[in-house]
Amino acid sequence: MNGVADVGLVEGLAHGGSGKRTPGPLTRSTLALILAGGRGSRLEELTNWRAKPSLPFGGKFRIIDFALSNCVNSGIRRIGICTQYKAQSLIRHIQRGWSFLDGRFDEFVELLPAQQRVEATWYQGTADAVYQNLDILRRHDPEYVLILAGDHVYKMDYGRMLQDHVRAHAQMTIACIDVPLGEASSLGVMAVDDVRRVVGFQEKPPRPAPMPGRPGRALASMGIYVFDAAFLYRELLRDADDANSGHDFGKDIIPTLLKQGARVSAHHFADSCVNMSEGIPYWRDVGTIDAYWEANLALTHVVPELNLYDQDWPIWTYQEQLPPAKFVFDDDDRRGTAIDSMVAGGCIISGSTVRRSLLFSSVRVRDYCTIEDSVVLSNVDVGRKVVLKKAVVDRHCRLPEGLTVGVDSDEDSRRFHVTQRGITLIIPEMLGQQIHHLR
Repeated sequence: MNGVADVGLVEGLAHGGSGKRTPGPLTRSTLALILAGGRGSRLEELTNWRAKPSLPFGGKFRIIDFALSNCVNSGIRRIGICTQYKAQSLIRHIQRGWSFLDGRFDEFVELLPAQQRVEATWYQGTADAVYQNLDILRRHDPEYVLILAGDHVYKMDYGRMLQDHVRAHAQMTIACIDVPLGEASSLGVMAVDDVRRVVGFQEKPPRPAPMPGRPGRALASMGIYVFDAAFLYRELLRDADDANSGHDFGKDIIPTLLKQGARVSAHHFADSCVNMSEGIPYWRDVGTIDAYWEANLALTHVVPELNLYDQDWPIWTYQEQLPPAKFVFDDDDRRGTAIDSMVAGGCIISGSTVRRSLLFSSVRVRDYCTIEDSVVLSNVDVGRKVVLKKAVVDRHCRLPEGLTVGVDSDEDSRRFHVTQRGITLIIPEMLGQQIHHLR
């Protein structure tokens, strides 16, 4: 299947009554590979015990749930996940929350840890992670391979990108988004011609080139690729034999393909984004404490940019069986309230005030506390008379009675990690608490 004549089959992706897609010919012949082995070192101590894709987000989800949900909602039901750095919490989450696909219909979510299957090395780069699972890809015999980063937050219909790939007669297609020029130096920056063929690519350039006619914007790669499977296998084998390669898609594979004159096409995210806010596609790399704090708190806005209430494109996850959130006491000096906030199941707000904050599951807030502009992860116990402002609190923390955070930045810096924007990160070890639970 390759070419415009085949697009009659293309989707084929029929909408079910719920608005979600059922598999069509393109998605059925596609295998998705999610690269989820990265630490995310810019998230500081928040990723000491977990890989970035397993980081909790939005009150009850993990970041990887977005890529996985996009696959399932798009009709792609054959999914591999490449894991490496401190993957146990991620593995446990996948086993608990993503075991509902039916192998009898060739549907699966398969974990692919770095096993030295091909060479006696761990994953050396993004391309090497795919190369080391080449035998598994060949066994499943897909026609197309969709490669995804597991650490971004967005909603996307991959079927539309596959359709663009076929129509363009491309050997590789790269999803792209226009970003402010100041943010582009941390991404791959692309140049395309009038028919969306990629004619230039620089990985994380110190001085990104702006888009023609738009001096303040750059066209950036999202780290989402579609390959013709046979073409991908050839290029991975060639790259593996190149002693000078770093075995990375952005640094090595894409520039080499452009030099060879391969048919590399661009797919604009706006054409497949499921979540648009005022005409702007929603996509976030929550790769720093500040970005993570901001993206979570944005969900508490009256009309958030990311719609988690969309029943036509739901985000699936592991669902703990928890009681509803509870707010107790209604005295003048001790009233359990949450305003402009999101509070997950199992939480108890006892005679305290929560404003503009996001509380994950099973948070206990005891009497006379004030929590403002904060992200509090699951199973945190907030002692009496705690003041918490502009903070991120990791799972299983026990905040002692009378603790004040976000009022005196010098004092906070002596005990915790404080970002340049003044966001305070608290993990159990900073409180002298040794936590043996998986994060």
